[in-house]
Amino acid sequence: MEPGRAGPLGRRLRRGRQLLWGGLCCTLLALYACLQQLPVPPLEPARPPPPPPPPPPEVTVLLWWEPFGQRRHVADCQRRYNISGCRPSADRSRYREAQAVIFHHRDLVLHGLGQLPAGPPQRPSAQRWVWMNFESPSHSPGLRGLAGIFNWTMSYRLGSDIFVPYGYLRARQVAQRFNLPRKTKLVAWVISNWNEAHARVRYYHQLKEYVAIDVYGAQGLVLEQGSVARTVSQYKFYLAFENSQHTDYITEKLWRNAFQSSAVPIVLGPPRSNYELFIPPDSFIHVDDFPSPKKLAIYLKFLDRNKLLYRRYFTWREKYDVHVTSFWDEQYCKVCEAVRTAGDQFKTIQNLASWFES
Repeated sequence: MEPGRAGPLGRRLRRGRQLLWGGLCCTLLALYACLQQLPVPPLEPARPPPPPPPPPPEVTVLLWWEPFGQRRHVADCQRRYNISGCRPSADRSRYREAQAVIFHHRDLVLHGLGQLPAGPPQRPSAQRWVWMNFESPSHSPGLRGLAGIFNWTMSYRLGSDIFVPYGYLRARQVAQRFNLPRKTKLVAWVISNWNEAHARVRYYHQLKEYVAIDVYGAQGLVLEQGSVARTVSQYKFYLAFENSQHTDYITEKLWRNAFQSSAVPIVLGPPRSNYELFIPPDSFIHVDDFPSPKKLAIYLKFLDRNKLLYRRYFTWREKYDVHVTSFWDEQYCKVCEAVRTAGDQFKTIQNLASWFES
């Protein structure tokens, strides 16, 4: 293109761009002016935070008999178990206001049905009567006469209205390495009620022929400083033998004497499948796993010589803590929870004996 013509064309292009930008600016100014004339909605006042939920209604739980006639300090359910508004009491003058009344089976047998409070119509209509028992059926006489009396059951049985086992495992939030105490001895057993007719004593007599067993309690050695945990923690294995064999009957012999003492429990009680409802299958040794006490003894000696295989029985401790139930505070506080959960639901236990003995 010739230089003489480039000048006018460039000027026209620049002029066009100026007009375009000018038009856009006018449009934006006009739009802004219109927006300024629109009414501004008033600001909503800040909403106050919602009020805290009301505290749960207080629940009074009456202990008709304190277990085995022993007076105890009544639990602080809020402090110990974070259960608020629970008022356990052994004061019978509070019977009319109690939402639940607990009857301990062993004391019921001792005092008789005639010592129960008056039934309907004197009994408050919404009051629950709770049958509480932590002995096995073999040590619970008088069950046949209790049909149609109680509203709830509270025991170690999984099917109880208020299930309170002797202990349980709690999952850790973060896995932790478990430090096993130093072991210098092999097998321990703590027993206070020695009865030659019991299966556990008969099995012990056979097992001791093949492996050394240190027996503590009424028939044996004295516990070190009176402590089961201090004594048993020196041993690799503990005989967690129950005094009778019944469904779900797994007592402190496993939870406290073995698990809390960091000894591998050798159990004699309900079948292995029943134990595995509550604890890992590789956390214990069941006598039923072996065709004879001699075979069990051979296995214990094998584990004694194989540290790695023995430690596998504690792998679960990295993921779980052991909780041993506190008698009797935990039971009383759990009744309060049950009262709140149940609401208006009401029932009467008609088959207590057949259920508990099954």
